[in-house]
Amino acid sequence: MTGIAERLPRLLSLVPYLLARPGVRIADAAADFGTTERQLRRDLELLWMCGLPGYGPGDLVDLSFAGDTVTVTEDAGMRRPVRLTTAEATALLVALRSLGDVPGIVDTAAVRRATAKIEKAVGDAGLAGVAVELSPEEQATTAAVRGALERGHALRITYYTAGRDAVSRRTIDPMRLLLVEGRGYLEAWCRRAEGVRMFRLDRVEDVEELAEPATPPPDAEPTDVSDGVFTARDDHRTAVLELQPEARWLAEYYPVEEVVEDPSGDGRATVSLRYADPGWLVRLVLGLGGGARIVEPPELGDAVADRAAAALAAADVPVSPERTT
Repeated sequence: MTGIAERLPRLLSLVPYLLARPGVRIADAAADFGTTERQLRRDLELLWMCGLPGYGPGDLVDLSFAGDTVTVTEDAGMRRPVRLTTAEATALLVALRSLGDVPGIVDTAAVRRATAKIEKAVGDAGLAGVAVELSPEEQATTAAVRGALERGHALRITYYTAGRDAVSRRTIDPMRLLLVEGRGYLEAWCRRAEGVRMFRLDRVEDVEELAEPATPPPDAEPTDVSDGVFTARDDHRTAVLELQPEARWLAEYYPVEEVVEDPSGDGRATVSLRYADPGWLVRLVLGLGGGARIVEPPELGDAVADRAAAALAAADVPVSPERTT
């Protein structure tokens, strides 16, 4: 019995294959798919139970056997070409362009060929304007990291940690480049932290390739990113923020768990943001200059108001009653 990863592509290809070859010998079909006759018969038995919702006559794939041959008598709509909706095509193009713009992670030439084919197929839908751009700084960082990985060298980086609003210099042993949720990351062993860390490429302010070899410990395990890069810890708390349109970038730059659009449709949104340091969150909101308001927890909202009032008092700026409510 073959695994699902091998079996599923064969099942998806079987109906078009059989439609093009009515009365094909099962032995010939098995040879074409590189499997055994026994396995192919199991696939055909499974196809009999596949089809469209309703699962009545005409909804399921139906096959006719004559001796050692097989013919499709009902294809359940599988002869129709697959068509992407506008939303599906847009999402696929965004993902492909993100991959194609991050060198060293995938075969970028293959990704760009696939992108061109999809653009051509959905061109009438006006999707050619979908774009994902990397800054020149991030492109240069990615190229430097890729070179160090290829040569097996360690790196010294200057890195901005958004959660602490701090910049640090670290010596790291690169392990791999990844693309997660449309963003490029470097996974590496951090010698200062003595652990595996994920570094977002657009937050690397400076990178220097060292002459010494990269030597991550043998027990350095790759990070499981199947649920995303950001993993909540027990010491993390959650704040609810209201964002004005000019502060919507926060939801893209920091890991938020939920984004709820304002019903008015004016670009405002409410987000849930995890944080470890209350002081960092207070500084973040103050720095947005009225673009964000803390809804929960209320004590942090009060802390923002107190800090703002203190700053205005120090600057000898009168505070109107309206501004303190």
